[in-house]
Formats: sequence, structure tokens, C-alpha cells
Amino acid sequence: MKILIIKLSAIGDVVQTLPALEAIKKKFPDSEITWVVEESAAGILEGHPLINRLLVSQRRTWLRLLKNPFTAWQGVRSIIRFVRLLRSTSYDIAIDFQGLFKSGVIIGVARADRKIGFDRTREFSYLFLNERLPAYDIEKHALERYLYIATYLGAKDASQTCTLTIEQEQEKVKQRIHAVKLPGRRLVIMNPGARWTTKLWPERNFAELADRLIQEKNAMIIFTGGPDDRGMIERIVTLMRHGDVENWAGETTLKELAALASVSDLFITTDTGSMHLAAAVGAKVLALFGPTAPWRTGPYGPSNTVVRSEIDCSPCFRRTCKKNVQCMTGITVADVMKKLPL
Repeated sequence: MKILIIKLSAIGDVVQTLPALEAIKKKFPDSEITWVVEESAAGILEGHPLINRLLVSQRRTWLRLLKNPFTAWQGVRSIIRFVRLLRSTSYDIAIDFQGLFKSGVIIGVARADRKIGFDRTREFSYLFLNERLPAYDIEKHALERYLYIATYLGAKDASQTCTLTIEQEQEKVKQRIHAVKLPGRRLVIMNPGARWTTKLWPERNFAELADRLIQEKNAMIIFTGGPDDRGMIERIVTLMRHGDVENWAGETTLKELAALASVSDLFITTDTGSMHLAAAVGAKVLALFGPTAPWRTGPYGPSNTVVRSEIDCSPCFRRTCKKNVQCMTGITVADVMKKLPL
């Protein structure tokens, strides 16, 4: 049996689809599984033992090439190569876990007997399906929604955990940690960045929290994030009284970040894909939530903690705010310290 999984982005969503992958493979142990993913999240899936072929959709690269008349033909040729690879296999089952127009087009182009996904998804992506599941409950956690598809296919006792192959990355980060961390100190990872400005916690709060963790919990702090987060983290560090911190933003792959989280004592983060990576490898996660709903997309599992200010307008799911983002600024350092699982 040949199965096609379409889950393109974002990092957190791809991570939360992995339990469904494992449940499907358990149901169909002899199946060959192809996964279509976008560039930003491909690193999570590279080398995964349950995925036979990884097809990378370079959508952002294609759009950039197509906008330039001098590179447009290069973009067209790249798209044609991708489509040929996609259609080179005839699948028994294709599953659209994304539920957006971009994933709908891919499942529409793919050669598959059964094209499965939820009905009434956004951007009319369900029109590309020939087998529609009832529209999902938006208040249900994303991970549980994805597992429902596996259950629909006959998976029994689907687990909410997943496997990430990060053994090599763990050895690498352990060596780097050993060079900077004194024995006996707790290792706390702080991931202060976010794609939405409304998800950001004030920099001064991160600085104060880091200082308190160093002083009161004998912690060593490693800041993480993407390359664009380095400047923000440098500003946070300048606001701190203690200088015993590391800025690793932009210096880790996705798997190395997961490995770092797996060996930490605590992973403190905003609502980001990194949060889901940390939760997936069993790290203790403390997540700061404001405009989004943790019951829908929060860190999954009993070892995780969510801190919210609980104001009336939260969650609003807005990327801009006319109220000075009170849902995030209203979370105090004292609030976090009270819920600290250390």
C-alpha cells in the first residue's frame, strides 16, 4: 500500500501530525509513506524512519522566482519537476492534513484512489477531496484532530506521543552544553521570539525572569530562536543583571533545537513551533499564551504548563492589537514564577 501525507507547514503543525503518522504506519505496517512538506519544516522530517520519501514543496521559492521575469521560467521548471515527482507514484490513500488551498491543489494533482480530508475546511480545499470526513470541531486540539483521521482509517489505540530521531543531535548539543555549564546547575531554555507581534512577551520581563531563575533556581539560561531573533535576545541580555547566559539564536537546526529541549530542565517559550518541538521530545514546557487558545494549539501533554492573563478579549487570534496586547503584557514575572515547574 502506498500512502501520501500532505502537511506542509508550519513547524508546530507538522510536529503535531507525527502521532497520526505513527498510528497510520501501525495500522498499515507494510505501507510506503510519502510526505509532502514545505522547506521551513522539512528538517523535522528528514531521516524519519517511517517516511519512505520526502517531497519538499518550495512554494516560497517558486513565488519569488515567478515574480521576477528573469527567473520566472526557472520557477516554472521547478514546479513542473515537483509535479512530475508527485505524480510518479499512484497512491492508494492520500490525506490532506493541512486543509488549505495550497494543500488542496497538491492532493488534487496527485494520483490517488482515495483523497481524504475534513469537509468544510478553509479556502474550499475540501473540493479537491473524494472522501470527506465531517467538519472538525475547531475547539478540539489540533493533535487530536489529526489522530481522528488515523482512527477513521482503522488505527487502534492511537498514541498521542511521537518519535523524533535526534540521537546524533543530542550528543552534539550535550558536548556544547558541557563546555559552558557548571555541574549541578539547572538548564533552562528560553525561546522569546514569535512570528506574531501579539504573541511576544515584553523583553524586560524575559530579562527579569532570567535573572530570577539564575539567582533563585541556580539556573543557566540558553536563549534560542531563529537568526532574526538574535537582536531581540541581545537586547534582553543587556537588560539583565546577570551575564551567565548563552545566545544560540540562529545557531541550531530544528532537530538540534529539539535535542536541546530534550536535555533541558525547563523550556520557556511563547506560542511557537519550537514549543511543539519541545513538547514532542518530552521536555517540561512553560508556554506564555495571549491571543491564541492553548486548548486548540497549546503544548500537548501533562508535563506542560500554560500561563495566561485570562482577560476577556483573549483569545482573539489577531496579529495586531489596539489594546497594547494586554493579554501578554498582563502576564507578570511573578505569575510565571508561581507556576514554575522547577
